[in-house]
Amino acid sequence: MNMTRIDTLRVPGASLYYEVHGRGPVLLLIGAGAADAASFNGIATHLADHYTVVSYDRRGYARSPLDHPEEEQRIETHSDDAHRLLAILSTEPAYVFGSSGGAKIGLDLAIRHPEQLHTLVAHEPPVMELLPEAERPVMGLPPDAGRPRTPLDNLQKFREILGVSYDDREPDAELPYESPETKARLAANRAFLVTHEATMYPRYTLDIVALSATPTRIVIAAGQASRGRFPHRVATLLAERLGTAVVEFPSHHAGYVSHPRAFAEQLRNVLGEEAGT
Repeated sequence: MNMTRIDTLRVPGASLYYEVHGRGPVLLLIGAGAADAASFNGIATHLADHYTVVSYDRRGYARSPLDHPEEEQRIETHSDDAHRLLAILSTEPAYVFGSSGGAKIGLDLAIRHPEQLHTLVAHEPPVMELLPEAERPVMGLPPDAGRPRTPLDNLQKFREILGVSYDDREPDAELPYESPETKARLAANRAFLVTHEATMYPRYTLDIVALSATPTRIVIAAGQASRGRFPHRVATLLAERLGTAVVEFPSHHAGYVSHPRAFAEQLRNVLGEEAGT
């Protein structure tokens, strides 16, 4: 039976909460905006027999507090956090899966610390600068008369644009945020995302020339159900710029939550036999 180890890592300006599951080569999971370690509980269960699966709460989220809560968030700072986490976990190149904003962090990690990565699977990274401006989604909502806007207003609209729904999911898939405690934590994460983190993504411009030169194996991934939506389109454009093709994964932008068994199987397939699968 695989046990879960919980620990914290002190990094400049923050303390990172992380969880370690299983055995084998290190596989670091980097979450999307507002998602913390719990969002990967499902796929971790199905990967822990093959990998040392590491998931964590990115800086500023509920269990990874900042020393200075108002500090400006930067992709490079989050990438440095992943670098420091990998440094204490393994002396060998690791496998990394990042989704959405976590994929963008993973891409920066592959550029600046390629010696730490064997393979990066970047699932629907929001490299919006690849889209014509007219095709870029607008996250904001028009103000409602007499009602103040809230952080969750924007995120609900964005989720609809992404096509994320948990109505269709594997029979044994459990949504990670169903208890009152985890719901409160997710709400705090969402508020932090909107008020402090969301602007770091458009501020960061991916250096595709540097990414093309990295020795790290880069796999650009997208959800099958995302076809026709901007995350799949962006992933396709990025893969083309790198001279490769998009690899499709089950379901949508958060398929690792709705279809953890199938998603984990595809991830094992993509990482290949060298990863111990």
